Amino acid sequence: MHLAYPAVLSALLFCTGLYGVLARRNAILVLMSVELMLNAVNLNLVAFDVWLRDTLHSGQALTLFTIAIAAAEIGIGLAIVLAVYRNRGTSDIDRLRDTAETDAAETVPAGDDEDDDPESAARTEDQATAAAGKAKKAEATA
Repeated sequence: MHLAYPAVLSALLFCTGLYGVLARRNAILVLMSVELMLNAVNLNLVAFDVWLRDTLHSGQALTLFTIAIAAAEIGIGLAIVLAVYRNRGTSDIDRLRDTAETDAAETVPAGDDEDDDPESAARTEDQATAAAGKAKKAEATA
């Protein structure tokens, strides 16, 4: 068998997965694209193992390790996506940027005791409402 056929197929699979990672907004589709890229690597490992006629079959052994890592990655990744979906109501990657916690010093500038700006007052009120909602959710789960 020629090495070119599986190598080209592997390159096409990897490029498709890379496009999926870069272009998709849904976290589950991004995880599926990462799995597609890992399968392209597995195909390459097995193809080169057959082409080199390795007596130890190291390409196939590495493929088994890659499959185990991919299974762990998809399990942990899916758990994280489900937890984010339950908390946020969406699995859109663009909306996950606001999940980073900020310091209280960053949200309220030093020396700004008066709330003359109605926009900053609304932000402070939204933060207080979000904190109260998290506390209520924690009490309900406990």
